[in-house]
Amino acid sequence: MYRVKRKIVGLLAVLMAVTAIPATAFAQYDLSKNEYIDVKKTPSGKTGENITINMVFTNNTGHDLDDVAVRFDRDIAEQEYIATEDADETTTSSGSIFPFEISSNTFDNKKLGNIKSGSSKTFSLTARVRRDIAEGYYLVPLEVVTDAKTKDDGASGKPEKVNIWITKSSTTTSSGANEGTISFELGEGQNTPSGTYPEVMNYNMNIRNSSNLTAFDVNVRMGVNQDSTKFPFDINDGNYTKHYDRLGGGETISIPYSMMIRKDVYSGYYPITYNIEYRDSTDGDIQKSEETFFVKVQNKEKEEETKEFNINDRTKARIVVDGFETNPEKVYAGEEFELTLHMKNASESVAASNILFNLESEKVTDSAVFTTDEGSSSVVVNSLGAGQTTDVKVKLRAGAWVDQRTYGMTINEKYDSPEFKNAEEKIIVNIPVKQMARLNTGTIDIMPESIAAGSETNIMFPVNNTGKVLLYNVMVAFVGDSIQQSSTYIGNIKPGETGNVDAMITGTTPTADDGKIKILITYEDENGVVSEPIEKEVTLMVTEPEETGTDTGNMGETPVDVQPTGFAKYSKILIPSVAVLIVVGAGAAFFILKRRKKKKLAAEEELNDEI
Repeated sequence: MYRVKRKIVGLLAVLMAVTAIPATAFAQYDLSKNEYIDVKKTPSGKTGENITINMVFTNNTGHDLDDVAVRFDRDIAEQEYIATEDADETTTSSGSIFPFEISSNTFDNKKLGNIKSGSSKTFSLTARVRRDIAEGYYLVPLEVVTDAKTKDDGASGKPEKVNIWITKSSTTTSSGANEGTISFELGEGQNTPSGTYPEVMNYNMNIRNSSNLTAFDVNVRMGVNQDSTKFPFDINDGNYTKHYDRLGGGETISIPYSMMIRKDVYSGYYPITYNIEYRDSTDGDIQKSEETFFVKVQNKEKEEETKEFNINDRTKARIVVDGFETNPEKVYAGEEFELTLHMKNASESVAASNILFNLESEKVTDSAVFTTDEGSSSVVVNSLGAGQTTDVKVKLRAGAWVDQRTYGMTINEKYDSPEFKNAEEKIIVNIPVKQMARLNTGTIDIMPESIAAGSETNIMFPVNNTGKVLLYNVMVAFVGDSIQQSSTYIGNIKPGETGNVDAMITGTTPTADDGKIKILITYEDENGVVSEPIEKEVTLMVTEPEETGTDTGNMGETPVDVQPTGFAKYSKILIPSVAVLIVVGAGAAFFILKRRKKKKLAAEEELNDEI
């Protein structure tokens, strides 16, 4: 039914053409009616010249499409031919249905490959405009197919259209020169470059824009291959792309290369593929061209066919580690973790099957760094197609005794390929292992244990690094309600060594609680991250401050009663007692002197009587 409708539409269009309606009368097609194809800028061309139609294919179906291809609709062109053939002899086709010259490859598939849902791809179709059509807008009939394996197959055809603008060419050549389209020639005017192993092969490649149009934003990409039979150079760089802002029509540039020849490559000529991307205007869509350039290599000669068969010469898959991660992200010595390896078959065409991955840990003093608590360190994967990826997960434990550094884990691979059985490869991934920082403190001495506010006490104790990693920028802080907060810098402490704390702490206010003072110890790791503080305690009692003498600044104030000490304490008793003693002593002396005077006078009188 669908085909019948299409033929009816086509025949109606042909009837319009054969009734001499000019091409310029056709209205432009509304591209929003298309399901897949869009054109950002209406292509323009000239009669008798090639026109390149740049388009965008977008998959809005909600599901992935496999082996997508787009081609010019052969049925529409065939309908126009049949209608013209059946018309009067004087009637000729105006080309309004299919405006291009038809050759053997006009209706070949333009393969776009697999397109995921929501994804887009740019592509182009090129054809030569008929010389006999009038100037104006034309509809180009297209067909979208899936499951396209060859150049002309496909299923579920979907018709779509795009608009083009055609003008009359003033100088259309009979030879059909490629005016209006850009093309490139490689290696013109130069000998084939050659090199000999183990020398570095330095050569230039000439590339000429063989059209009369300027190519903009030109990228020349060398196609590399891991197979030494197809690509003779070592792949040392991640990208072999040369960029040029523009390459004028007829202009030639020379691109320099410096390549190391592979050790295992054979002598001979090797075709090197170059993919050239460019724009035909500064804001045009990206177009692509693929060209080939030959180089000659001198190394070892190929073995004679009668030589004993060597299985290692067979083509095999190449399984690599596309990445890995650990859970948890940081692996600590003595702790369990899960290792996830993303294994990829990097071969472009060779599949692998019966794959055995056996994990082998690096050893230190004959002991494995990584071990399994349960399960096996071997994993089997049934198959892995070309370009596919699979995850290999193994639970491991890092030895508690290892130093903090990176350790290797070897993945031993054994697998089959169609032409290579029991292939063996080894890949090493490096896993960093961290050690948990550990420290403790010795006896904390505080002298004195009780101070008055405003006085100082001395706190001393050792900090011991009992772990296996260096402790950076160790700091000790003292915090409490009754002291002035302060900190002491110790510095770096190596594993097994001790840093000493000797700090003076000042009391600020009398203790109102149990006198506990917090000691907070912190350090940094190798990345400068500060640790959580390790807390210790010490008891310090702070009392009221002592009086230091009379304050002359408060002469007018009522003195505060102060408990006397020393002589002042007993002055009220001592002073009266001393006064009494002085009086008594003076009286006794007076009595004695008076008595002596009487005795003297009596003696003198007695002497006078004798005389």
